[in-house]
Amino acid sequence: MIEQRHADGPSNLAIAIPLATWLVLYFAIRFYLESDAVIDGSVRLALAFLPTPLFALFLWKFIQGLRSADELERRIQLEALAVAFPLGLLLLATLALVQRAVPLDPENWSYGHVWQIFAMLYLLGLVLARRRYA
Repeated sequence: MIEQRHADGPSNLAIAIPLATWLVLYFAIRFYLESDAVIDGSVRLALAFLPTPLFALFLWKFIQGLRSADELERRIQLEALAVAFPLGLLLLATLALVQRAVPLDPENWSYGHVWQIFAMLYLLGLVLARRRYA
């Protein structure tokens, strides 16, 4: 999360609230869609898109925070992304080849699981960058 802010940037709370709300809503909808509830396909699709505006709000606030952060915080965030993005690409490329070699269990390797690894890669990059500049 962005630590520095100026008067024109959002607070950490303004960034964290949409993210936390999105996470709760995402997992609630995921749990509901994975249950045995019988609902129409169009309603299921609408539910799948329901959390998207909250994540878009989080991204907007996060970017605003980056724009108002000091140089060191910008550098830390850039390094975190510079670690996470290539590692994420490596993960996807490797999974694509593995999937061609053997069938992957969708219960363990679907999009619903891989995005969480991307979040962990970003956090890893953040830890490494913060240690470097501490």
